[in-house]
Amino acid sequence: MSQPVTTTRDRLEERLARLTARDKDERVFVKLYTETARREADAADRRRREGAVLGPLDGRIVSIKDLFDVAGEPTLAGSIIRRTANPAIADALIVERLRVAGAVIIGKTIMTEFAFTAVGLNPHYPTAPNAVDPDRVAGGSSTGAGISVVEDTSDISIGSDTGGSVRIPAALNGVVGFKPTAKRVPLQGAFPLSPSLDSIGPLAWSVADCAIADAVMAGETIPVPEAISLNGLRIGVPRGQLFAEMEKPIADAFEQCLQACAKAGAIIIDCSVDDLIDGLADATSIGSIAGIEASRIHAEWLHDETLDVDQRVQRPLLRRLGVPESDYIKLMRKRQALVRQMDQRISAFDLFALPTTPIAAPTIASVRDEIVYKQIETLLLRNTQIANQFDLTAISLPMPGLTLPGGLMLVAQHGADRRLLAMALSVEQLLS
Repeated sequence: MSQPVTTTRDRLEERLARLTARDKDERVFVKLYTETARREADAADRRRREGAVLGPLDGRIVSIKDLFDVAGEPTLAGSIIRRTANPAIADALIVERLRVAGAVIIGKTIMTEFAFTAVGLNPHYPTAPNAVDPDRVAGGSSTGAGISVVEDTSDISIGSDTGGSVRIPAALNGVVGFKPTAKRVPLQGAFPLSPSLDSIGPLAWSVADCAIADAVMAGETIPVPEAISLNGLRIGVPRGQLFAEMEKPIADAFEQCLQACAKAGAIIIDCSVDDLIDGLADATSIGSIAGIEASRIHAEWLHDETLDVDQRVQRPLLRRLGVPESDYIKLMRKRQALVRQMDQRISAFDLFALPTTPIAAPTIASVRDEIVYKQIETLLLRNTQIANQFDLTAISLPMPGLTLPGGLMLVAQHGADRRLLAMALSVEQLLS
């Protein structure tokens, strides 16, 4: 006799029971929507019984990063100084679209304060441990999003990515993380870090699940594109700066991934983008785009030394507040020129491939040293931020054969999001 299909409500209750059992030491979620999630789960089960399923996201359990508006509550964005902020009057547009598609929103996941750092530490909350090794960091800024997928408290997590904040936790925890082209997914109701660079993307166990969530959030109708064969695809490998200081297990796993793609018929071509990276580094010597734009967003409180704010956020933003608008405008013009050059460079290939991060997750103990912390953060952001700075789309896939997780990052041209997902489907199948 066949076993009955598990209902969405049953799956939700199992997760809620685990979360309730650890509520005295919760490190992944900052808020649960227990009752609304139950109602959404029951509605999904009812639709399934009636043969009226809304689509592939219907009944899937989804968590959202703590920077998305939910009507009736202040949006904290990882900061306790926003506990007294005015409540949101409506759900963020992507949250609304997820609900309309039948997603069950279980809760909000922990993030670094104002999404500004990549290691995954937030001084206002207990440290969220890496999902594979609890002595190691989980990455940021979408810290809880990566953990939630691995520990199976959500099927899909939604994060934001301004310099790698979806792909870094995906890589360090061993899941898939997708960064769409900036502004393709609407930012309405998402607390901003850097309006020029911000994007909203999913983390999940599979490319298909990321594609489903991405399509819903972007308002597109085809949930999962058809996989594109790797045979004949031109994969550019931008060796040089982006391959420096790489840990041997990450380097070996990456080369094995390339060999597998080559055996499947892909054409692997070494190339360089170091001149473009150098050009942007020169342009941002006055301060990063994210730092300058965030300093304007937070200008009204940056001078207040009495606030309980992460000094890894307040100090650098205060410095960037002094950058003149004229210098910022020059920087953005230079960036646009470099974006056009990068578009020409990558157009010779179907995609770029490189390690998502050159290192695996470091230990929590090691990054308590401020010098080590800065070194680690620089390394974690180095490769991922290229996609944001040069206005590209990118995805991180888990690389097989590693003791500690590492990511394979595939990068494609601005606007080639669905084609990138189609290629990633084939790479994922190959590596599995």
